[in-house]
Amino acid sequence: MTKCIQIHPDDNVAVALHPVAKGEEIELGGVRVTAAEDIPQGHKLALRSIAEGENIVKYGFPIGHATCAIEPGSWVHVHNTKTNLSEEGEYSYHPKECALAPRETETFLGFVRDDGRAAVRNEIWIIPTVGCVNGVAQKLCRDNAHLVKGSIEGLYAFTHPFGCSQMGDDHAQTRKLLAALVRHPNAAGVLVLSLGCENLTHEQFLEELGEYDPNRVKFLTCQDVEDEFEAGAKLLEELAEYAGKFERRPVPVSELVIGMKCGGSDGLSGITANPTVGAFSDLLISEGGSTVLTEVPEMFGAEGILMDRCTNREVFDKAVKMITDFKHYFTAHGQVVYENPSPGNKKGGITTLEDKSCGCVQKGGSAPVADVIGYGDAVVTKGLNMLSGPGNDLVSATALTAAGAHIILFTTGRGTPFGAPAPTIKIATNTPLFERKPGWLDFNAGPVADGESIPDAGRRLFEKVVAVASGEQTRSEEHGYREISIFKDGVVL
Repeated sequence: MTKCIQIHPDDNVAVALHPVAKGEEIELGGVRVTAAEDIPQGHKLALRSIAEGENIVKYGFPIGHATCAIEPGSWVHVHNTKTNLSEEGEYSYHPKECALAPRETETFLGFVRDDGRAAVRNEIWIIPTVGCVNGVAQKLCRDNAHLVKGSIEGLYAFTHPFGCSQMGDDHAQTRKLLAALVRHPNAAGVLVLSLGCENLTHEQFLEELGEYDPNRVKFLTCQDVEDEFEAGAKLLEELAEYAGKFERRPVPVSELVIGMKCGGSDGLSGITANPTVGAFSDLLISEGGSTVLTEVPEMFGAEGILMDRCTNREVFDKAVKMITDFKHYFTAHGQVVYENPSPGNKKGGITTLEDKSCGCVQKGGSAPVADVIGYGDAVVTKGLNMLSGPGNDLVSATALTAAGAHIILFTTGRGTPFGAPAPTIKIATNTPLFERKPGWLDFNAGPVADGESIPDAGRRLFEKVVAVASGEQTRSEEHGYREISIFKDGVVL
């Protein structure tokens, strides 16, 4: 069993793939060290002497500096390492050639909408425009569950607390995000549910939504009818009649848009699960598909890796703006940009934000960055896209769905049960977690720590995505876990 890995030849630390006991000898790259203390799985140990102030190097990049002298074999973590990050940063464009060789496009069994868009689910969604009607939306789902039959695979309400008592950017973001969800192709039919006196008026929503198919999208304002449940049931019946005509058929995987996200990360995230997602992303893009990478604050410290892969200066400038805008968002609230990783991340072996970020961006594989899109915007360019959004799991997963992601890949070293509106494939970084939480997790990247190659793991994940796109349910879908969360910054009236 390989106990440790030196990710890059320039690294002065190794990562424990499995727990290392004090006194155990480790040999990597011709260097032999003896563990000076117990090293937990996912944590780092020094491969040589590291002087106070010297950079700690992992993934071939500095992830911080030593706050004291560190002897070979010592545990390297928060007690002797500090971030190098600051609030400011300057970026220059050094384009790298990273085009992928095209591959023959495979197929999945999906749905094709009347406008030609592909879908992986055939569901009916209820989208409240205001939190006041959340209970009505949930009761409409319960009362009309009988409509889920034939090719109709689900009836879901996506509740939230907003749509009123908001101003400015918050109000605009809520309106934009909800309209984007209404457009999502996995929803064969959508009931937009309003109260009637909220800030987010019916007229505003129609303007934000733009052109729509009245067979696919229906509207109900509860204050305008005597019995909202009777009126809602009638509209849902009409939507079910329309949605029921769609059947699965072969669709090229080039039509897929797949979101990529991590949460509850550990020291193996950047070694097993995230590179596996990166290998998957390269495979899908080489077959003409699209992937979306988000959680901007978790790119801080590793953003240059992605920026140099931007296809042109315009995309690079958009990437720089996305990063700097998010840094200003932090500083405007009096927060430092490097107040990360979380306690769970640190327990799993992640020491600094650079450490976390270098692992996070592994999900982007090696493809060129084709575009950078804003919160609530849809993917319009084939290939690897960067999406502006925070690191919060629910908020970013909702943003990925709103961007048009048919499926979301979610890597985790700690485990989490939540599900986005789009099917959410949970990917374990380590086998013990996968075996301990089978009700949460869909895919095990742990074998990479025991010798499976990243390309082989990426191919396994590709096959899993095709299966889910063709109708196989994820664990969160089996449990009925479907949630949204909307990005908020300003005051509540």
